[in-house]
Amino acid sequence: MRILLVIDMQNDFLEGALRNEEGIKIIPNVINKINEYKKNNDIIIATRDTHQANYLGTQEGKNLPVEHCIEGTEGWEINDEVKAALGNALVFDKPTFGSVDLASYLYDEYNGIEKELEIELVGVCTDICVISNALLIKANLPEAQISLDASCCAGVTVDSHKAAINAMRSCQIKIKGE
Repeated sequence: MRILLVIDMQNDFLEGALRNEEGIKIIPNVINKINEYKKNNDIIIATRDTHQANYLGTQEGKNLPVEHCIEGTEGWEINDEVKAALGNALVFDKPTFGSVDLASYLYDEYNGIEKELEIELVGVCTDICVISNALLIKANLPEAQISLDASCCAGVTVDSHKAAINAMRSCQIKIKGE
């Protein structure tokens, strides 16, 4: 069983408040990946970074004082092209880097058959939200085959993207698309 996790392909991370040229470049790759999974009737799940109006008063907001992904704003929405490709995929809103709810959902749904699971991650930012979700899922489903397609991911910087890939590789997450 294959599952694709599309992490935070939102307007604010691509062309908005935290614009990322590398993120913009991966949009076609992410769409192609989604379409590949849809063609095979595999499971597709997305996440959406979700903050509230009090973001600047949170720990994250104090360390990254740029309002972004405020629920209900255009920046919070998934990129239109990616959203169209996702169709009716399940979406998890997450208030922080990694989604505990997503990891719990995957555990509840697939614990016991995890050796049959192939979970692939794509999206942004490799060095923050992608790695956080990959490690939460690895901790919850240690026997699942977890991978990342580097050609469908972008970090805050090229160097931090590479560092995150190396960290995930050390944690037995397979890296594709380098």
